[in-house]
Amino acid sequence: MHYPWWYVPFLTSPMLIAAIATIHIFVAMYAVGGGMFLAVEAQYAHRTQNRLYLAYLHDHGWFFILLTVVFGAITGVGIWWTIGLASPLATEALIHIFVFAWAMEYVFFVVEIASAFLFFYFWDRLPPKTHVIFGYIYAVSAWISLVLITSITAFMLNSGNWTEAPSFWVGFFNPEFIPQTIARTGGSILLASLYVYLHAALRKQTEPEVRTLIARRSARPALLGAVLVTIGGIWWFLALPASAQAALAAAPSLNILMLLILAVTGIIFAMLFLGPYRNPGWVTPGFAILLFVFGLAAIGIGEFLREAIRKPYIIYSVVMSNQIYADEIPQLRKTGYLEGGTWTSAYVAEHFPQAIDAQGTIDETALLALSPEERVEVGELLFLYHCNDCHSVEGYAAVSESTRGWSREMILAVVKEPHRARFFMPPFAGTAEEAELLTDYLVTIARPFPAGLVNGSSD
Repeated sequence: MHYPWWYVPFLTSPMLIAAIATIHIFVAMYAVGGGMFLAVEAQYAHRTQNRLYLAYLHDHGWFFILLTVVFGAITGVGIWWTIGLASPLATEALIHIFVFAWAMEYVFFVVEIASAFLFFYFWDRLPPKTHVIFGYIYAVSAWISLVLITSITAFMLNSGNWTEAPSFWVGFFNPEFIPQTIARTGGSILLASLYVYLHAALRKQTEPEVRTLIARRSARPALLGAVLVTIGGIWWFLALPASAQAALAAAPSLNILMLLILAVTGIIFAMLFLGPYRNPGWVTPGFAILLFVFGLAAIGIGEFLREAIRKPYIIYSVVMSNQIYADEIPQLRKTGYLEGGTWTSAYVAEHFPQAIDAQGTIDETALLALSPEERVEVGELLFLYHCNDCHSVEGYAAVSESTRGWSREMILAVVKEPHRARFFMPPFAGTAEEAELLTDYLVTIARPFPAGLVNGSSD
């Protein structure tokens, strides 16, 4: 209501955010775990004076910087661009609540970039001790960035006591902070090993003894990462708010994904144990690719689950999934949803001046007196602002399909109390008159009852 809507046809804007964010997570977690790997292994190679291994690490450093600094920066900007358009109110709230955390994150991000370039471009021109120090500066800075960002994303899922005691530290140390930090730290360590296996296996210049050394030295960290992901994931589930746990239980597809992520994690652990840990020679291109794909699948499913159960809120107990502050709903129900928004009230005033009273506010009764075509137009406006953040007309989460075969009375009943029909939907934040207008529009896009089925009508 505080910003104009952004319509993404077929896909919906949240799914676009999810697609870009997941790609970024694949790279961002490698930026953390890969930094740890390079720092530790560079220290080992310098200490053992293994020039062959140092040469490989330098070569891997180029791959690391190209992927994390260049591609990671592009997808990071893409996330800010999409959330700013798709979820502007949530973005504004998170910036205001966590302004100190964002400031710290930007500082550590600058340290990351500087130390990464010093570590890589001065590889052979720094004393070994200084070179390793720069590697550890990067690794620590990257991990602190992960901690800061994780706190903010965890707050979105469970804000804890923040609504009763709104302070930075209450929001920062929310119930999901520690489990998600454990899971993402483990995921970063695990994913880094999988990236290294893939790079070493596909790079023809990698000496067999170097590939074996990589497998032996990264197997234990990778197994540790898988264990941390499992511990963090279980704790994450236990720390979920009641509505999120209920949403998870109510969606068969999400239950399947929960079982799938457990199965994939188990497969990864078994492959790591039987492969790099027990048989380092197994790190062949085919094995590395398969292991890498399983790793991306586990991380991707985990991110999808985290986003899918954050309903009916974008920020739990603070911002609803349709860009309304939770505490605004009672007032909007009294004065009108259209009147409560800068953009919606301006649209009505420009296109339907006959619905504006002497005080310059929207007359809800006058809206019902509009022509049928005009009522549908106002209903579409309500849909775009109230429903568009989660639903499309055609495509993913299409309202035209979910209302297929419904009567007007059925649609109106759900419009008035959507949270009763689906508890993970936000309440309708408009008047009874606006519910009628939204229903007028939804009736025009609802698909007919499927042919060949008994629909109980008298036709």
